[in-house]
Amino acid sequence: MALIHCDFFSEALGLNTSMKVILPQETTNQIGMTGKKAKGPYPVLFLLHGLSDDDSAWIRRTSIERYVSEMGIAVVMPQVHRSFYTDMEYGQQYWTFISEELPAVARSFFPLSNKREDTFTAGLSMGGYGAFKLALRHPDRFSAAASLSGVMDIAGFESRSGEPYHDYKLIFGNKEVAQSDDDLFTLLKKVNSSSGEKPKLFQCCGTDDHLYEENKQFNKACAETSFDHVYEEDDGQGHTWDYWDEKIQKVLNWLPIVKKEE
Repeated sequence: MALIHCDFFSEALGLNTSMKVILPQETTNQIGMTGKKAKGPYPVLFLLHGLSDDDSAWIRRTSIERYVSEMGIAVVMPQVHRSFYTDMEYGQQYWTFISEELPAVARSFFPLSNKREDTFTAGLSMGGYGAFKLALRHPDRFSAAASLSGVMDIAGFESRSGEPYHDYKLIFGNKEVAQSDDDLFTLLKKVNSSSGEKPKLFQCCGTDDHLYEENKQFNKACAETSFDHVYEEDDGQGHTWDYWDEKIQKVLNWLPIVKKEE
């Protein structure tokens, strides 16, 4: 695999930002790494970080590079700070960046497929929310999305710990988030009632996670739709990297990657 760090100027954000990118590489001389022969354009997974992390988190805390080495897939990991993948009321336009600018920039730099069948997204915690928001707002672009211990109830996030979440007002201002396009439950219903394509959804959470109850509620909401939806809950698991390192492997095996002829 080739691991690339990219610094670039974002027009949407009006500032310099960064992303990490893993690209397929056939190799015979890397110890323990075989790689896979693959022709571009490559299928691509947009892999999103959590609230306290950055574009390096998945690389530093899991073995994602090794896990994808024989899959012939590219992985794009952007930096969005604490934005919840949203155009902030008092801050930067991170939704515009992640949904419009990032895919265009990444595809201009690297041979990445722009086909829906080759485009996926996944994330943990805040990134799980971002991944499902991407796929549910743009079901025409993403064929699959995975949320690992995701924030599913963004409308209730402000007061979850009993005190207002200090960045919430910076992100959403006084906006009524429930019933809006920032609310995953609302987006799920909207896409389900449409006649268009629906992304496959993978959702998991540990029973000891502080986000467990809202993940159960989202799973219940999915069960009332026609979505192809996989839900897994794991006894005794919390909000930890050990759990996400294990589950991202399952997500990768679950992705509906279309095999290309050599």
